[in-house]
Amino acid sequence: MRTSFDFGITTMKTIAPLSAIALAAAFAFGTTATAKTFRWTSSSDIPTWDIHSQNNALANGVHAAVYESLVYYNSKTFKVEPLLATAWKQTSPTSMRLTIRKGVKFQDGSDFTVDDAVFSLQRAMAKTSNYAVYTAGIDKVVKVDADNLDILLKDPNPVLINQLTELRMMSKAWAEKNRSVEPKDIRTKDESFAHRNAMGTGPFTLKEWQPDQKIVLTRNPNWWGEATQGKNFNITEIVYTPVRAEATRTAALLSGAVDFVLDPSPQGVGTLRSNANLKVLEGAENRTIFFGMDQFREELPGSDVKGKNPLKDARVRKALYQSIDIDAIHKTTMRGISQVTGTMVSPQVFGWTKAVDKRHPYNVEAAKKLLAEAGYPQGFSVDFACPNNRYLNDEQICQAVTAMWSRIGVKAKLRTLPLVTYFPMIQRYEASIYMLGWGVPTFDALYSLQSLHRSVGAGGDGNYNVGRYSNPQMDALVERIKKETDTKLRGQLIERALQLSHDDVAYLPLHNQIVPWAMRKNVDVVHRADNRVDWRLVKLN
Repeated sequence: MRTSFDFGITTMKTIAPLSAIALAAAFAFGTTATAKTFRWTSSSDIPTWDIHSQNNALANGVHAAVYESLVYYNSKTFKVEPLLATAWKQTSPTSMRLTIRKGVKFQDGSDFTVDDAVFSLQRAMAKTSNYAVYTAGIDKVVKVDADNLDILLKDPNPVLINQLTELRMMSKAWAEKNRSVEPKDIRTKDESFAHRNAMGTGPFTLKEWQPDQKIVLTRNPNWWGEATQGKNFNITEIVYTPVRAEATRTAALLSGAVDFVLDPSPQGVGTLRSNANLKVLEGAENRTIFFGMDQFREELPGSDVKGKNPLKDARVRKALYQSIDIDAIHKTTMRGISQVTGTMVSPQVFGWTKAVDKRHPYNVEAAKKLLAEAGYPQGFSVDFACPNNRYLNDEQICQAVTAMWSRIGVKAKLRTLPLVTYFPMIQRYEASIYMLGWGVPTFDALYSLQSLHRSVGAGGDGNYNVGRYSNPQMDALVERIKKETDTKLRGQLIERALQLSHDDVAYLPLHNQIVPWAMRKNVDVVHRADNRVDWRLVKLN
């Protein structure tokens, strides 16, 4: 992909002189951008503007500028606070009542009502929605009166309020008028009006989206929070330009073509820190990077092993795990900007313990022995798919691991794809081994266990278990965790589930991302553990 300021830079050593960069930036953005236009970039575009279609972290953060949820996390404390709902209370172990904020209008001037909230939650529960993990346990949503709605649960749900932070509100009338009542099915190429258009209640409106080129948002003058929160940010326009090449993003920042880079190259962070015109904010993200494996098919497409699937054998999965030199990836590929992990959730997430965060040791000879015991002394060939513009150094990590697996005879046929085609592909179960990064918006391990470890089923279970790992013992544990309200016991159950994942080698965990944000010195933002910009707190000084 090439953008208007992607001029062929491929490495830090080939960055063009600043005069050339500035010229390219002028063509990219013109010369009329005011001091209140916030220009930013990262490696990929969002997949859709349909807020219930694809559960993608980058998109969720961008959508939050236009669409709002009933509740949201405070960016500094990460406690849930009111947004479009002003109050909530548990009226019984299986029901919650929420009071809707008065005086809120959608960007077309229509009122936000309880009917819109009920519609939006029901839309998130639709079969084509990728947000069922956030509606898990909900039986139905009903209107009580003009100010209140009830969420009725099938069983007690200790994390319901956390789940609601990711369920953004859409106008029922707008969706009906524009034939967008059902979310777009991200696995298909079919489009709805809501895929390319947006109409929310948030502080910004969608002015323009040119997929893979740019997004332009403008400040919403009728935002309900302007009087109370408008002073917290001073940007009037947001221009987002996705740029795959790391060095090009860096060059754009150095030249002033952009103000902010969400995902600077770990290799270049040192250079950025030393620049007097820039600053770098850094923090651990609640996202774990790992490899998943097809444990369902009887035969892997494209493999030289016929009639059986090597990845169904735990010894093979453990061999793949033990042949990964995670220290080399941490030191060389990630330049120390990663947090090596042995489990599937990060330390910020409820349920993480030191006991489960232990890796199977790196040992090439032990890995070879395991492969021989499993009947593959010479190894085998296997499809290996990775994104090339989603996670920090995603393609480089996969290239390094491909070489590591070759030492034990596993010939991984690496293919890399951009985000917009990669995620639909793996959700169609078209990859034998694949990379995924899993953030935890609820800050509770159930989100990971339910999405990644539960057998694929209804109600959002296993929605990203695209390797189709399945263990009845795991399913039973997840079902108990869903309903358990005793915090101590619930933590113990989560620990047992994470240990079972480790013992089964259900996945190959690599590291938790440590996310640096790079920006011009005049940018004031709050770094968040979910790697998301809170648009209500961005200032250009």
